[in-house]
Amino acid sequence: MEQWNYQGLWPVMITPFTNDGEIDYGALERLIAWYEEHGAAGLFAACQSSEIFFLSPEERKALVSFVKAHAHVPVIASGHVSDSVQDQISELTEMRRAGADALIMITNRLCTSGNVGGSVIPVLEQMVKQLPQDVPLGFYECPYPTKRLLTLDELKWCAESGRFAFMKDTCCDIDLIRQRIDAISGSSLHLFNANTATLLDSLIAGGAGFSGVMMNFHMDLYDWLWRNWQSQPEKARHVQDFLTVFSEIERQYYPVNAKYHLCKVERLLDTYETRTKPADGLIPVFQDEVQQLHRCARVVYDMYCR
Repeated sequence: MEQWNYQGLWPVMITPFTNDGEIDYGALERLIAWYEEHGAAGLFAACQSSEIFFLSPEERKALVSFVKAHAHVPVIASGHVSDSVQDQISELTEMRRAGADALIMITNRLCTSGNVGGSVIPVLEQMVKQLPQDVPLGFYECPYPTKRLLTLDELKWCAESGRFAFMKDTCCDIDLIRQRIDAISGSSLHLFNANTATLLDSLIAGGAGFSGVMMNFHMDLYDWLWRNWQSQPEKARHVQDFLTVFSEIERQYYPVNAKYHLCKVERLLDTYETRTKPADGLIPVFQDEVQQLHRCARVVYDMYCR
């Protein structure tokens, strides 16, 4: 099984589109470079932020192939959206063929017949046996179409299997995060928090890093926090407080607002079109809020991070 350093910042990648609704590979190449320039340890392609539920199988594979070809850091991918376990195995296998360095299972996809309360271990056993043996596995507690958190027993099973390396945690509960970190301690499995409000405390508890949507707005602040939280704890707490307030914009109109930021502020994208929501739903006041958020983030960076 491939080994590399599972630490740091793993941004969830958005998929740029042209005005015609096709994947914009020129913008995607610029975006890859931007993530890397701002501290990405790896890239999470073909995830919910990538709009995988609205991409064809061919588009998902082409997307991951392109990211892998242009990235200088490891690339992980989900890309399985089907209900059938065998179809999911096929989809994940295609992600490996596309170049993904690790395959990330979406936990709600593991619930056969929509049974979110039943154990996912039987499905995991089936998938682990049939997926390529040379690739690390992971999982992501994606909130769409429904959130399915792993139980501690399921998490321990994954850790003890030796096959899992990456967990994108979306429980947003620092007490549970601490329990989870304790449950996987000493294993090859690493916990990456997706929730900004609990980020610093999760790092203090032994978390491996961050993999959240807000890095599509001001990744440099997260990079500073990751690199300095131990050496400058008081300043890190102040930066964390600002990041928590800033993260409220997630509830506004994501991912359109993130694409708007990357288009109008960072000048990386040519449009802020998505397939999940109409772009014109980002009304003028929402646009103003994104612009004001950026200005506030620059003030915080100048005050604390230079």
